[in-house]
Amino acid sequence: MKTLLLKKEEVSRLICVSEVICTVEEAYKAFNSDQVEQPDYIGIHLPSPRGEIDFKVGYDKANEVISMKASSGGFINNPTAHGLPSGMGTILLLDARSCALICVMDGSLITGLRTGASGAVSVKALARKNAKKITSIGTGNQARMQIRMINETMKIEEIHAWDRNPHTLSKYKTDIESEFGIPVIMANSKKEAVEQADILITTTRGKGSLVEPEWVKPGTHIVAIGTDQQGKQELGPEIFRNAKVVVDSIAQCTEKGETWHPLNKNIITKDDIHGEIGEILLGKKPGRENDDEVTIFDSTGMAIQDNVTSIKIYRNAIERDIGTFFEFFE
Repeated sequence: MKTLLLKKEEVSRLICVSEVICTVEEAYKAFNSDQVEQPDYIGIHLPSPRGEIDFKVGYDKANEVISMKASSGGFINNPTAHGLPSGMGTILLLDARSCALICVMDGSLITGLRTGASGAVSVKALARKNAKKITSIGTGNQARMQIRMINETMKIEEIHAWDRNPHTLSKYKTDIESEFGIPVIMANSKKEAVEQADILITTTRGKGSLVEPEWVKPGTHIVAIGTDQQGKQELGPEIFRNAKVVVDSIAQCTEKGETWHPLNKNIITKDDIHGEIGEILLGKKPGRENDDEVTIFDSTGMAIQDNVTSIKIYRNAIERDIGTFFEFFE
């Protein structure tokens, strides 16, 4: 039996934006259809100035494939000290029928793609149909990916953006306007940006509240991406008090997501969580029910997203004869 090796450049050629959005929808539905085994993921924080590494494992019963992803981030000295990116990823795919290793692929692109797609899926399910303006708090790679994916699902008329780094903010404006032709207004403050939002995206590595409840207008849909470990935070916990809270995984979000903060402060209870997004996609629970609701999608990122997306890439590679096979088992 041979194992397929897929490098970053090859992975980039093997899946398109619309396919990623579809695979993430598929993943969420599978998760809420008893088709997924997904143990708690492991996160290791390394001494400064290093960052963290997460290990996520998932089993898709429908596809009979087990995936394991190692994903690192925040290694700020990597480019200068080691000639490596500040964040990297590797995915292993195993045939669940034998547990043989069938594929080793670069996972850095998949993490960004499937995380961006999660925001787009939530916009389809929870944002107002007449939403036009997006606010981005944070203007890094994932902020760009969110726009790339959401732009597939709606017409974005303008983007209001804030970042604590003026150079990063200015580059974001140049890049987004060049790629999409969507005007980007650079906000002078977080408050100024948030007050404009029909859809608010937060993609920082925040360690405290960046968005206050009084800034959020009725009908806003919030895509909370940056908090996936305890210690991270982007939203003022009071925002959750009167919002419709939807999560990717209740187990993860109540322990490691943005939702942990209002739970910890007794602002909400677990019973106040409306549900998991897979339940909404399957029609088990309603999505947005009126134009005044504030909806929050708390996304911690799930192994099943990596699993389904990487399986699609693997199958595309086989079909298109891309990648390198090697003898792992002799």
